[in-house]
Amino acid sequence: MPASISPRPRVAVLADSDTRWKWGALTTNRIVSDVQFDGFLLRGRATPTARQLEEVGVRAESLREVTGVEFLRTMGREAYDVVVLACVGGAVQAMLHGLARAWKGRAKRPVVVTGYVGVVYEKLSDGLLLRHGADLVLANSRHDADRFRAVYEGVGADAGSVVETALPFLGGGRYDEEGREGRPFTVVFATQPSVPVSRTDRTYLLRRAAEHARKHPEREVLVKLRSKPGEHTTHIEELPYQKLAAKIPGGLPANCSLVYGHMGEVLDRTDLLVTVSSTAALESLHRRIPTAVLTDLGVREVLGNHHFLGSGCLASWDELDAGYRPAPDALWLSRQGVAANGSYETAFEAARERVAELLAADELPPIAPYYTTATAPGYLPGILARHHLDPKGEPMPGASAVSEETGGVRRIVRSAVRDVARGAYRHGVQRVAPVIRRMGDL
Repeated sequence: MPASISPRPRVAVLADSDTRWKWGALTTNRIVSDVQFDGFLLRGRATPTARQLEEVGVRAESLREVTGVEFLRTMGREAYDVVVLACVGGAVQAMLHGLARAWKGRAKRPVVVTGYVGVVYEKLSDGLLLRHGADLVLANSRHDADRFRAVYEGVGADAGSVVETALPFLGGGRYDEEGREGRPFTVVFATQPSVPVSRTDRTYLLRRAAEHARKHPEREVLVKLRSKPGEHTTHIEELPYQKLAAKIPGGLPANCSLVYGHMGEVLDRTDLLVTVSSTAALESLHRRIPTAVLTDLGVREVLGNHHFLGSGCLASWDELDAGYRPAPDALWLSRQGVAANGSYETAFEAARERVAELLAADELPPIAPYYTTATAPGYLPGILARHHLDPKGEPMPGASAVSEETGGVRRIVRSAVRDVARGAYRHGVQRVAPVIRRMGDL
């Protein structure tokens, strides 16, 4: 099947979580003009729920849940101009090998784009090499672009795919302290599903947010949550803040509440953003909202707040309780792609030009990931097998795709079974696993 000949470029976005769907869909709109795109949600533990998709606020012309094999067969059968892989590194690598097989022999194939959802503070080499082979590997800042190229060049791989952009979901009006129109000063603590990990640390952060509200009764403190209990995001949340809040001595004060919703809408009423290392800090800094990255639990790689060294935003709850408001470093902001200086609209020009150039080409070279059975014979087969592909990128025997015309009753049954399975998995993650770990520490 050749690439699409529609006057409007046709794009397929594959995502495996709510945040990656948000990144993939918004990136598509940033790098391809007048686009029509179909969404594919990779079936797994973090497949977003309808509520999570609604919260992202991005609409696709079609949206369906698929396995990796189903997606690859669709890509081999239907005509697309661009394929955006918004998944974890292993899934990206598997899809790259599967697409290379599906499009083998084609002179003209779709352009393949991938990248990262937010701050890249861990597994840099691992994640990047798993993404190698895409036509564009988007870096969210100049800082990331330099690091990405260094990794590829360090293993002798082509670094020409790295293109500097910015986070696609930055936006919103610039913060105006005098424009509060009588509403109370609002402090937002942006939580993260997996940082920090321990009950003690998470309870500590929640307790400090509540104490800040008690010390400043004239302020409103919002604890911004990523998901409801039972939902999963990109990272596993074993100890939801909703459950921890119920055990706070005395409960949360009247001016401290848990909130959901679109981060942009929450930032519209934020006067101080507080977090450990959430990408929400970059969204806040982009709007020039005072932003604090907490040091209470240390500045450590495992927390990700080391990424903000030199930002001018590091602070503790004690300092914030005393009235301190961090002032960001302009040079750091510039290198991190925050573009608070108004240059954000030009941040995607290079990617748009690269995609347009590739779309206009008469032919594209075959997809050629760095990892092959020659360069990583002990690593690659396992990655491919997790997505039911053999070392050649071919579907394994028995990995048959379920027909899209399956009857409604059977679809409902399958959906119900998956919901039960996910519920059991999440119970294991949130209830059983922590108990086993605690027993192991005895």
